[in-house]
Amino acid sequence: MKILSVNAGSSSLKFNCIELPEGKELISGYFEKIGLSDSFYSIKMNGEKVKKEVLLNNHSDAIKYLIDELFNNNIIKSLDEIDGVGHRIVHGGDKYNKSIIIDDDVIKTVEELSPLAPLHNPANITGIKAFRDAMPNTPMVGVFDTAFHQTMQEKEYLYPVPREWYTKYGVRKYGFHGTSHRYITLKVQELLGKKDVNVISCHIGSGGSICCIKDGKSIDTTMGFSPNSGIMMGTRCGDIDYSIIPYIMKNAQMSIEEVDNALNKKSGLLAISEDYSDHRDIENAMAEGNTKCILANDMYIDRIVSYIAKYYVELDGKVDALVFTAGLGENAREFRENIIRKLGSLGIYVDKEKNANIASYLETKEGIISSAESKVPVYVIPTNEELMIALDTLELISK
Repeated sequence: MKILSVNAGSSSLKFNCIELPEGKELISGYFEKIGLSDSFYSIKMNGEKVKKEVLLNNHSDAIKYLIDELFNNNIIKSLDEIDGVGHRIVHGGDKYNKSIIIDDDVIKTVEELSPLAPLHNPANITGIKAFRDAMPNTPMVGVFDTAFHQTMQEKEYLYPVPREWYTKYGVRKYGFHGTSHRYITLKVQELLGKKDVNVISCHIGSGGSICCIKDGKSIDTTMGFSPNSGIMMGTRCGDIDYSIIPYIMKNAQMSIEEVDNALNKKSGLLAISEDYSDHRDIENAMAEGNTKCILANDMYIDRIVSYIAKYYVELDGKVDALVFTAGLGENAREFRENIIRKLGSLGIYVDKEKNANIASYLETKEGIISSAESKVPVYVIPTNEELMIALDTLELISK
């Protein structure tokens, strides 16, 4: 069966067309910098990768190019050949604790949850609607980033706020990037040959989250009520003092909507560097001595390190693996090295040569980057949210 996995992010869209149950990838693609003037996408097929620079004003443009590539590369002759489409959906609130067949009610619910994930849920819905219009007879499946974190206990997912906020309005930590953290958990289980693994999973991309996994289950994670919490990110502030919000509203005469937009789309790396939200641009500017970009990078590293240390303690030092994944975690070798160097007091050490030889644009994409003396093995494992989405889709449409 041919399953199409769609993973729409705030400024990106990944897709894979996978033949299941064989697990054969027929074609994959990655649309990047959507909404920016230097947008582009890459298509990978038969081991060859082709980059195409195109103007991607929004996710609808990306989807049009995606469908064209399926036809132009002879993956399909008709859209009916796609047996199912699995969509990554960031926020399922307390409505969904597992993947589900998408119908009108699901779309309505996900739209209602958009204020909880303003950068992602609208993008997810855009993809779902476009594919439903193009393939009205093809089943669609929603795979929720929040599902993996439903194993968190009350002491982790409750906030110390009036209880009514939780019971009446659902204010609690939900956690995100669950599909990626679930994949990393399965990979570590496979690598170590056991189920009850303790893992600190660092999903670092344009958005980022760190997950504390005990005995194969999520027990804590950095993202909370919305994806704009935890570490700072490309355009998101992460954890801040809540009192900043009413203060700025009053003194800058900003509405709550304007403040929310600023904290989601004008903060993080972009705010500190004043120019760049993409870490690749930050790195290039750092090489030229840009002090604001150096500061942004240092702040980013420190916030990641603080959560790794916190979760190390939560796991009582019994950590089977520290894993770096997603775009930045997989590719930014110097960035990874600088993080690990700050973990020396925990007995975690980097092997410079091993780390330098791992990145997704090199032949070696996965492996250990820690030294022999390190108490915790540190891995780089490319995430595969698309495969997880495809497997869930196959399971549901087979029923």
